[in-house]
Amino acid sequence: MSAYPVRVEARLEEPLNRGLWLVKWFLAIPHYLALGFLWIAFGVLTVIAFFAILFTGRYPRTIFAFNLGVLRWTWRVAYYTYGGLGTDRYPPFTLGPAPGYPATLEIDYPERLSRGLVLVKWWLLALPHYLVVGLFTSGSLLAWSDGLPDGGGGVLYTLDRGGLIGLLVLVAAVSLLFTGRYPYGVHDLVVGMNRWALRLAAYATLMTDAYPPFRLEQGGHEVPRLEAPPDSARTPVRHRPGSAVALAAGSLLVFGGIAAAVTGTGTALLGQARDDGGFVGAGARQLTTSTYALTSEEISIAGQGVAYLRESVGRVRVQASGSHTPLFLGIARQDDVAAYLRGVARERAAHLVFPPASADAGYTRYPGAAPASPPATQTFWAATGSRSLTWDVRPGDWAVVVMNANGTPGVTADLQPAATLPWLERATTGLLVATAVLLLGGGALILFGVRLAAAPAPAPAPTAPAR
Repeated sequence: MSAYPVRVEARLEEPLNRGLWLVKWFLAIPHYLALGFLWIAFGVLTVIAFFAILFTGRYPRTIFAFNLGVLRWTWRVAYYTYGGLGTDRYPPFTLGPAPGYPATLEIDYPERLSRGLVLVKWWLLALPHYLVVGLFTSGSLLAWSDGLPDGGGGVLYTLDRGGLIGLLVLVAAVSLLFTGRYPYGVHDLVVGMNRWALRLAAYATLMTDAYPPFRLEQGGHEVPRLEAPPDSARTPVRHRPGSAVALAAGSLLVFGGIAAAVTGTGTALLGQARDDGGFVGAGARQLTTSTYALTSEEISIAGQGVAYLRESVGRVRVQASGSHTPLFLGIARQDDVAAYLRGVARERAAHLVFPPASADAGYTRYPGAAPASPPATQTFWAATGSRSLTWDVRPGDWAVVVMNANGTPGVTADLQPAATLPWLERATTGLLVATAVLLLGGGALILFGVRLAAAPAPAPAPTAPAR
């Protein structure tokens, strides 16, 4: 029986520096930045491979070689840093194989893949493995604080970030610091868990149909093959720097195009939600106070903020409903509101219109008496209304006030903010244009990268010896 088609190996390179692990996070920053872009490309190309497998039953060789390179690169960096700490040799910047490096990954290229499995294996079939690997890599999988039959609480299994791998690597790091030795048993277990995670990654990203085995194969070396993989299982594609850059850049453009499409769809739907007055509203929020008034925090508008708000927000409208008592809505300069409500029992809400994280958050109560006169008798209001007020953004320090029209205590209202948002149509058009440009440009770069990727030249045919 042949070994599993995803082969993960690692060699513990001793002696290891006692303290170098303390700064490996800093030394690996260039790799983290590169891998951040490469993993975006990996995701986009995996989606392309998904459709290729669904319609043809084949994983495109060029994309397979690129994604295998990203997994190789990731494993080398993980083994150098806090996924293993098994070597002090700096990882190479390459998608290709690095046979001399102490951490290697190989995946046999599948000549044919199941069209049906591609629909379910990455989520449904892989789910049991996700549960296991989740413990290895992040922990905190099975935990609760209450609800036990006896009414108490407890924790079944939980770890901080890093999971079992992170915990064991920390043990190895402490051992290195004080003894200069990496415990062999810990290394074998760490590699085994990483091997399980990488096999799952290859299966979930459609690179093999062979279901990952439910076994923890410890140690740095795989079980030797009893037979060599067939020629078709080898991946002859080698990416030149130009092809890798083109594939990565094209995938980033496609990712940006997808993001622009999603955002453009959102702005288009938002634009369709305009009411007859041209306003786009948010959900209503119920406000209640036993005092005489509800006020907002000071709203400061100055400098470039005025032009920005007028352009982005447009006209502002606040509607009130849900009260059996006639209401008064008003907006005025903060100093005038403070003078009118000085000595009046009121509440100030940090989030008068938009809800806070919790129902009682952001409220400040000020004790006092009743107002000297109803709010509508004041002349300083910039905009007022009983059920609705509309206001054009102006510079200054402002406050919104909600009161009963007769100045009595106990204010209840459902407030709904709205704005004209004049930029919506322009943004939708711009995003749709950007979507087309990014998707076309990204697709062209991906095709260009595929064409640039070249297989190594075949070995010359043997010639007959001269007589």
